[in-house]
Amino acid sequence: MELQHTPDLRAHELSAPCPRGPRPRRLLLPLGLSAGLGYDAVGTSREHGQRIMECLPRVGCVFADDERWWWIVPAGSDIGVTWPPGVTYAVGARMDTRVPTDTTGDPMSGGPHLIHSPDGDSPYTPPIPLYFLTCRLTGSAPHWSLGSAN
Repeated sequence: MELQHTPDLRAHELSAPCPRGPRPRRLLLPLGLSAGLGYDAVGTSREHGQRIMECLPRVGCVFADDERWWWIVPAGSDIGVTWPPGVTYAVGARMDTRVPTDTTGDPMSGGPHLIHSPDGDSPYTPPIPLYFLTCRLTGSAPHWSLGSAN
């Protein structure tokens, strides 16, 4: 008897687009910048954005939209820390915002756009100073966990 291959429908279901709505858009880094550590984004209010920019010794890529400034940080910068209220952490730098479209269905401007490029070739804003600044500006006490020691 000859064995026949039956496709695994579960794998197809997992890779199929979610019919509930548009997929989150990912912030795209400028060409020439290496993100070997992967990248996430930290969203702060516009009001805090300029103050943070002035206080940090090094700033990576920063994107902005009408409401938030988005700071590119290494992937996993949320592990073991609790970002303060009012700060949004976007894994994979994927924005949950809907992208406005024109009458043909093509995306229009209005989403986050790059407002700052780093001086070097790294897109990252150091997450620890960014974390402490966001805590200070929001009046929150820093909170982190060390995890279990083996």
